[in-house]
Amino acid sequence: MRCVSCHKLSVDVICSSCAERLLRPTISRRTVGTLEVVSLFHYSVIEPFLLTKHTPLGHRIYRHLGRHYIAPFVEEYRRQEGTPFGVIGVDEHVGHGYAHTALLTRAIQHPDIPVMHSTLLARNRVNYAGKTLQYRLDHPRDFHYTGSKKQEVVLVDDIVTTGITLQEAAGELHRHQVDVLFAVTLADAQY
Repeated sequence: MRCVSCHKLSVDVICSSCAERLLRPTISRRTVGTLEVVSLFHYSVIEPFLLTKHTPLGHRIYRHLGRHYIAPFVEEYRRQEGTPFGVIGVDEHVGHGYAHTALLTRAIQHPDIPVMHSTLLARNRVNYAGKTLQYRLDHPRDFHYTGSKKQEVVLVDDIVTTGITLQEAAGELHRHQVDVLFAVTLADAQY
């Protein structure tokens, strides 16, 4: 296979040289409502990779980003905190052959971090790309949660823009007595 960035032969979709040169996490934090959102990259840094989301190549790229960035971050948090928590991907609905958020959460392989796949799904499949804040407010995702109650979780999503989706997801979990510790995303589109 070839690296998607430099096109040299590589055992992974993004070679180690390009990952070292291009993909250095710059962790940012912001509060959206009452939810802390931790983003690993500024959007502009990984935009070309994120734009592959709905393509066959995106499957390999999102799996790589989950394995090399999301999973180590969540596992390090677990090591530091030492308290049990689960992971829930925001709307792991399969579209275009795979669920990109599920690829990020599936990369977490720690035996003490249960990943609750497809327990938080949107009933309204509206696309927010390029839409205004008012449009997002007028067209909520209408999340439905089917997982266990009375637990602590970390939410995982690929991008935070306005934070409306993450706020709505956290609100649905709160209604089911699930405490969201924070959300982690690959990128923050505000930076």
